Amino acid sequence: MRRYVYADESGNFDFSNRTGASRYFILTSVTVADHAIQSDLLELRRELAWNGEPLTGGFHATNDKRHVRDQVFAVLARHEFRVDATILEKRKADPRIRPTPALFYGFAWYYHLTGLIPALAPTSEELLIIAASVADAAMRADFHSAVTAIRSAVAPASVMNATMWTAASSALLQVADYCAWAVQRKWERSDTRAYDLVKEKVASEFEVFLQGTTYYY
Repeated sequence: MRRYVYADESGNFDFSNRTGASRYFILTSVTVADHAIQSDLLELRRELAWNGEPLTGGFHATNDKRHVRDQVFAVLARHEFRVDATILEKRKADPRIRPTPALFYGFAWYYHLTGLIPALAPTSEELLIIAASVADAAMRADFHSAVTAIRSAVAPASVMNATMWTAASSALLQVADYCAWAVQRKWERSDTRAYDLVKEKVASEFEVFLQGTTYYY
């Protein structure tokens, strides 16, 4: 059976206490066996366009108006998918794993896939991992390196491929964006309004540095 993993990240690579620096970097993925949700989201987008909301780049939780987000979450509630999140509290990240954004990004992906791939393997003979595209070439390379390392170490018998698409090109990446936004609001602001709308689909929230006691800034 082939499954599809769509993923997006939230948070930034500012490792400081400055205003605007996120506390967490979070990778969130949505796993589906089919793409039925796409037609419902496209229909919603057409209806919103008719009512004056063009959404030329597709759905994007941070930028969408609240009434748009409410309707998107209503569509999400009607469909089956699995949500997994890997949470990294940046202040606990040893400087040796974050000399560059690309290295830290690859580290986050490695931990995310370390937990996700074994969980999916019993019901998935083939996996296609589609991440929201990033502009930085080094980050793209470290994403593929993490996938290759996981394929060798965790799932050598699985057929697994990976790619990056722009969020605007894929309704499922927009679903991942919405779920990432909901998870981020919970962790960064203790605001669970959006999270509560998808929490029944959340299979895991793994905090990488949960046991860590050292803060580096």
